[in-house]
Amino acid sequence: MTSTVLTFLDPAFPDGRVEDATKPQLFATDLGATRGDGVFETLLVMDGHVRKLPAHLRRLASSARLLELDVPDHEAWERAIMTALDEYQRTVAPLQEVVVKLVATRGVEGAHAPTCWVAASAPAPAAKRQREEGIDVLLLDRGYDSDVAERAPWLLLGAKTLSYAVNMAALRYAHAHGADDVIFTSEDGKVLEGPTSTVLIAHAEKDDAGRVTLRRLVTPQLDSGILPGTSQGALFAAAKEAGWELGYGPLEPDDLFDADAVWLISSVRLLTPVKHVDGKPIGSDPELAKALTAELAGLFDAIA
Repeated sequence: MTSTVLTFLDPAFPDGRVEDATKPQLFATDLGATRGDGVFETLLVMDGHVRKLPAHLRRLASSARLLELDVPDHEAWERAIMTALDEYQRTVAPLQEVVVKLVATRGVEGAHAPTCWVAASAPAPAAKRQREEGIDVLLLDRGYDSDVAERAPWLLLGAKTLSYAVNMAALRYAHAHGADDVIFTSEDGKVLEGPTSTVLIAHAEKDDAGRVTLRRLVTPQLDSGILPGTSQGALFAAAKEAGWELGYGPLEPDDLFDADAVWLISSVRLLTPVKHVDGKPIGSDPELAKALTAELAGLFDAIA
């Protein structure tokens, strides 16, 4: 029995068409497989609740527009997600923690119709472990300057496309060199993002009694050729309500080392502390970093 449930969006099946994930489902001529021509979103279900669904659907639609790709409307995706989760709960496990992936390709070459599906599966064990234990990362040059997204929109740097070969190669490079993940930098020395995550840094100020009096949360500039993070956006809104000051770069590598805490944040791995960058420790006060992480994690857990 497979632990993955597939639901295809199909006009003949308004709520989605469930298919066997153990059997072939894509044509060999599907442009998503042959050219990586498509978009996707990955979101998390916790205790039966789909987190940040409207934000993910908006970003999916935005990515599709950048690719000039026609995809089903939000309501069709929502119905297919519910069908997939009902089937997952019936055949696999309760909906305590489930990864849901939405995929839309340009479809079979020459057919002029997208191929769209929802996949529901259990999260990788490493996600929870890294969230709890923290990670070591390498800084890697992405090979573009931070203005390239505006100058060359055909690079699709603001879209979440299926073309993830470079991102996966960067992760393999990190693993081969003893690290867990990567933070990309631009040719002009700006901090960008992780292959599958957004970068956050924090600074805190204390009074004479050692109490934290100011918390500032900063992320790289969104116009620097990075993917706008749904988790970052939601966490910023919650942090602002809780009294944190917010900022949007520009950030340089030295800012990482000067921070009291650094995290990579994503929809599946959630808020993951960075322990070392290029072998150098982050933050001079581990207890402060731990307290900041706990506070932000509590805010993030409450996000719908």
